[in-house]
Amino acid sequence: MATASLVIVGLLTVYSASFAVGHLEYGNTNYFVTRQAIFALVGLALLWLFMRMDYHRLRYLSVPMMAVALVGLLAVLLPGVGVERNGASRWLDLGLLEIQPSEFAKLAIIVYISAWLASRRDDIKKFSLGFVPFVLMVGLVGGLVVIEPDMGTTIIIVLTTSTLFFVAGAPLSHLALLIGVGALMSFGLIFAQEYRLDRLTSFVAAGEDPQGTGFHVLQLLIAFGSGGPAGLGWGASRQKFFYLPGAHTDGVFAIIGEELGFIGAVAVLSLFAFLIYRSFKVVMNSRDQFGALLGIGIISWIGCQTIINIGGITRTIPLTGIPLPFLSYGGSSLIALLAGVGILLNVSRYGKDKSYIPKERPSPKATHRRSSYEREWV
Repeated sequence: MATASLVIVGLLTVYSASFAVGHLEYGNTNYFVTRQAIFALVGLALLWLFMRMDYHRLRYLSVPMMAVALVGLLAVLLPGVGVERNGASRWLDLGLLEIQPSEFAKLAIIVYISAWLASRRDDIKKFSLGFVPFVLMVGLVGGLVVIEPDMGTTIIIVLTTSTLFFVAGAPLSHLALLIGVGALMSFGLIFAQEYRLDRLTSFVAAGEDPQGTGFHVLQLLIAFGSGGPAGLGWGASRQKFFYLPGAHTDGVFAIIGEELGFIGAVAVLSLFAFLIYRSFKVVMNSRDQFGALLGIGIISWIGCQTIINIGGITRTIPLTGIPLPFLSYGGSSLIALLAGVGILLNVSRYGKDKSYIPKERPSPKATHRRSSYEREWV
């Protein structure tokens, strides 16, 4: 219910925030919302597929999924293959559709790391068998995404996989080392390219350059603050008329705040909170560690991306330019997220309180190992 509500609100908001841009650039006020509706249908088809498929099969599919994701991340970096916009090569042109491989890489690495962690057991606590392979795997994916460049998506990937590493039982000393290395690399990347430093500057002192580096942040705050308690009314936003860059993509929550006000913004946040609450119940009811890790990974993905997007819009944290789950315009993001929700529903379908059992029954020896492991998680 929460997912369906967020998708519907997203379609309505995308139309409201994008019809002016659609009319100016494509001569069609419905251009963006029509495409978003098609993406939603594709995502719902994948949601149904993953919901019906026994999630245990994802263990066998984790390596092929990761391989396809890596091929996609490499392809966008090839001249003549990847589509470059605003200095970033993040898309692949498939004719009628452009996809962003990094969005699907988020789902692929969650499945892959969950399968890997579930098979490692006590080896996770060993530096050479746990920490080093984990850093190499996540570093490979994150490094390819940084090269595009897309630091926001890299942050989501690192936070999500680090959460899985912690939940699976990694020592706190390894996590502290991971945080320290990640912080140092982040500062290095920020100072390596000017546009990242500009985002940090706009966060600290946006008012010092209101027509330059601080323009985007200030326009977001103006839009979000103009709504007041009840908002200007659906469709009545003023900032979407070419004042606010990316009003229908990364800045969609600012338009919600302007049109629906504080009440509407809280209602949308409540939908996210309810979705995460229900997802945690699925995790607690999962039959095995693999299912629990899949659920934790998807929850972390949605939760971290929501917090970082809204934090940037409200100037709580520096702006990173990542989409708001289910609400921002973007086909790859919406399709990947709905596929992830399908996996969550599948984990719920095979929960401990359900009568469903996996079709592929494990061997007695495997059953004994899994049962003893389940007792550790109950």
